[in-house]
Amino acid sequence: MAKQKPAPGHSTNSRVKTPLNHCFACGKDNPAGMHLKFYIDEASRQAVCKFTLAKRYQGPPGHAHGGIIATILDEAMGKINKLSNVVALTRNMNVDYLRPVPLEKPLTVTGRSQQVSGRQHINVAEITNDQGVVLARSTGTFVAVDVAAMFARLGRATDTD
Repeated sequence: MAKQKPAPGHSTNSRVKTPLNHCFACGKDNPAGMHLKFYIDEASRQAVCKFTLAKRYQGPPGHAHGGIIATILDEAMGKINKLSNVVALTRNMNVDYLRPVPLEKPLTVTGRSQQVSGRQHINVAEITNDQGVVLARSTGTFVAVDVAAMFARLGRATDTD
């Protein structure tokens, strides 16, 4: 893999003080979260995360719950928007569950952009096992938002320089 860049949180503006990240999938400040650590591979224009799912994410015996699989795919698709320097929220997504996703085995999720049209970003993601077999894939539509306006509506400041 070429140059890797950490992809923590959701802010793309270095001047904006990032609030605590309680995101269930990637939030380091969420004690009950998954703590997924994504990297942006600028050469291949992909968001990548290597992970292993604990037993607490079980659905069918020994395998991940479908909602957890969808969460991981959604996060991978959302992270790739960093290459467009935007924060974009999920409008909709479609998941294809191709094979059971095992617990306690090495897995990789990879997200990439498929198309950008104005504020709309269409992204795709795949979860693969350590042999490269695709276990699940998704396509999602994301809409770019104004982060400062979003935080203003929540009553939080985003720039405290």
